[in-house]
Formats: sequence, C-alpha cells, structure tokens
Amino acid sequence: MSHREVVVLSVGGVRFVTRASTLQRFPESRLARMLNDDDQEFKLVNGEFFVDRDGTLFSYIMDFLRTLQVSLPTDFSDYERLQREAEFYGLYPLADLLSQEHLLKPRLEILEVRFSLQEMQAFFRVFGSCSASVETLAERITLFTGQELGQSWNSPFPSQKPLVPLPLERPSHHDIVFQCGTYFSAGDPVARYVSIKPDNRKLINGTNVLGLLLDTLLKDGFRLLSTRTVSSEDKIECYSFERLRRPPGLAVMLSHSPGSSGAAQAKRSQAQKGK
Repeated sequence: MSHREVVVLSVGGVRFVTRASTLQRFPESRLARMLNDDDQEFKLVNGEFFVDRDGTLFSYIMDFLRTLQVSLPTDFSDYERLQREAEFYGLYPLADLLSQEHLLKPRLEILEVRFSLQEMQAFFRVFGSCSASVETLAERITLFTGQELGQSWNSPFPSQKPLVPLPLERPSHHDIVFQCGTYFSAGDPVARYVSIKPDNRKLINGTNVLGLLLDTLLKDGFRLLSTRTVSSEDKIECYSFERLRRPPGLAVMLSHSPGSSGAAQAKRSQAQKGK
C-alpha cells in the first residue's frame, strides 16, 4: 500500500482524502505504519482504511500533519480527548504540544476607548491589553491636517487644499492617542481629520470618528462591555470592550539529523507574541 499517492480514510464514519506523504510525516506513527499493512487496528475496506475512532477530532490530527502546527478554534475544549487521540495514532509530538494547554487556550483581551469633546476638538485615547492588536489598529488609523477653509464643525468633508499626514502618538506599545476637529494656530484655523481603514473618508467631526472607531472594533470581534462617564466636568466618556484572542499556534520542527528516524522536536512558535 505504501506506493499509493492518494489515501482515503474513514474515521468514525467521516471520510478523509490525503496524500500518503502527509501520513508519513512521522514514520514511527501508526498512520505511517498503516500504509505498510503493519497495524491491525486499521481495516482496509473497499480501498478505504476504516478506523473506529472520533472523526471530528481526527480533522485536527490531519490539520496538524499538513501544517505541523496546533491551531484550534476559540471555543475548543476537548484538549484531553484530542491528546488521547494523538497518543493513539502514535503522534507523540502532537500529544506533547497538547499537554501545554495553557498556551493553546484563547486569551481574554481588553480594550478601552476614552473620548473627550472640548469645544471644536475631540480627543481619543485607545488602550489595549494586547500590544499586537493595538499595533494592528494603529496601522489602520491615519491623521491629516490642513488649513480650515470656512467649513463648519459638522461638515464631514475636508477642504480642497492638500492635506498633510500626521503621525499617531504612541505613549507606549499599548496606547494610541489622536485628535480631530478645528483649532487655531497663529490666529488661523487649522483642521485635523481622521481616516480609519477600510473606510476611505477623512472625518473631522469627533462624534463621527467615535462611531466609526467603535464600529470597527465590533467588526473585529470585540464586544462592548460598558459605557461610563469618567469625568462629567471634562466630558470624558469611556467605552470598554473585550474579545477572546486565539493564541499563535504551537509548532514542531522535523529533525532530519542522522539516526533521528524522523523524530520531531516540539518547540513553541511565537507563543509569547503579543503579551
């Protein structure tokens, strides 16, 4: 059977089609030995290998064989059962990774938006517990400045004069600070606009920017937890969000050194990124 390029498996009634080379990623595993008719647990029926095991969990086994990574859904909870399945198939590097359950579970991420409206300017501060998410959001926000040509505070349209991009303020890896609206410089009105990708508009109205920012976070999977007034005197409002963030997948490196017999060494792949 080892000469076959395409292999069909029926695991618990669920059908899988894959390459023989994928099943041979770990030569000492039962899946690799199966191709040589070297394991009685796997029955060949009508050209398909039948395995009386959990078909749903086997889909994660196949994903691991194809990518050499453990990447599980945010709502996954059967770590112990999947680890037992990995041990059954002789995929001990996968079982070792699954034993590090604390690194595989989704992490709760908190994000806070503070908004202050003062005269014709609006001030924003975004703080997030995950620096990687804050960095991603910062890459989507662009600021512009230009001379105000008489439009009102409520006008969503910038002047026809070319606008100059401005850098975002980043007090730390967990913060973004920016503002929009109109202020005076040397007696002349100056406008600041905000654009948030993929929306192409350049907005000057603080309320409009706030609405777009909150909508962007909701579309990114955040859930609004609460809205509160931090300071009624300074008119500071605070919007708190949370979401479950899937951690980077753990991976294995295949060792091809002499005498290794295709053994794999487990290692963490960016498991600490974003902390």
